[in-house]
Amino acid sequence: MKHTITALTLLLSLAVPAQAPASAAAVKEKWLGKRTLDLTWYSANVGTKVSARLLLPRGWKKSARRTWPVVYAFQGGRDDYTSWTRETDIAKVAAPYGVIVVMPSGGENGSYTDWWNDGKGGTPKWETFHTGELPKLMGRYRAGARRAVLGVSSGGQGAMAYAARHPRMYRYAASFSGSTHLTMDGMQTFLTTVNLLGSGLDAFKIFGVPGRDDANWRAHDPYLLASKLRGTGLYISSGTTGFNGPHTPPGGIWRLTQLSEILIGQMNISFAARLDALGIPVTRHIYGNGWHAWPEWTQELHTAWPLMMRSLGAERGTP
Repeated sequence: MKHTITALTLLLSLAVPAQAPASAAAVKEKWLGKRTLDLTWYSANVGTKVSARLLLPRGWKKSARRTWPVVYAFQGGRDDYTSWTRETDIAKVAAPYGVIVVMPSGGENGSYTDWWNDGKGGTPKWETFHTGELPKLMGRYRAGARRAVLGVSSGGQGAMAYAARHPRMYRYAASFSGSTHLTMDGMQTFLTTVNLLGSGLDAFKIFGVPGRDDANWRAHDPYLLASKLRGTGLYISSGTTGFNGPHTPPGGIWRLTQLSEILIGQMNISFAARLDALGIPVTRHIYGNGWHAWPEWTQELHTAWPLMMRSLGAERGTP
């Protein structure tokens, strides 16, 4: 009976219902420039206040009758929604295109899932927030149905998992140093330990206890869900050593934690091989030396961006 209940709970967790967005009065807007808008509101799905930074295309108006393609850009763990504009030139990269960029909160631990919570569900429901609540709210800001998604580190895992768990929601998905094979030997222990040590949270509540709750881990593993990515444009990249690479900043101090890129590289090599076996096209850049850090991811952004724009049919004009 216990196993039956657990299985039923898992099946229910796979269906992510569309959630009503925050009321218009509850969303606080703050303009940071002519084309940069920050939004903050309370999300019942997450159980706390959340934010999103929007980069808006030339000619955008909230009252416009038309919509624009949208790119969702996910943060990594122990970061926030400002990371993409703080660490990269994404605003400059996006400016020439008729596209909206949405950079939402992703949580300190960056888990990109509705937390398992010992099979009881409940908050935080990050997947429901990102794939249900957020797109509905973005509709008010003229975001259309042509979507792409990208992310770094755990945000890359989120991009690939969401694209697989919600087929046809995104035309393109890109992952930079993302965890793309969660159940590969040793990776559940690695990922759980990262969250245990990094945030002080009960990391077993995220995907569950390895072994006991493997069904839930498997249900969120891009590798095992790879067949559902057919028809979605894909880009994956990662290093394999964690050592200094061509984009390491002068004077950068190497830390032992960079060795995590070795394990992430193994996951991405495995994930790419799985896609190849299924005959699913993927653009990959497995580059050997390089940190688990923004200098590498910025370069990947520059490479992947034109591919995403092509898939979205995003118009290029004057910045």
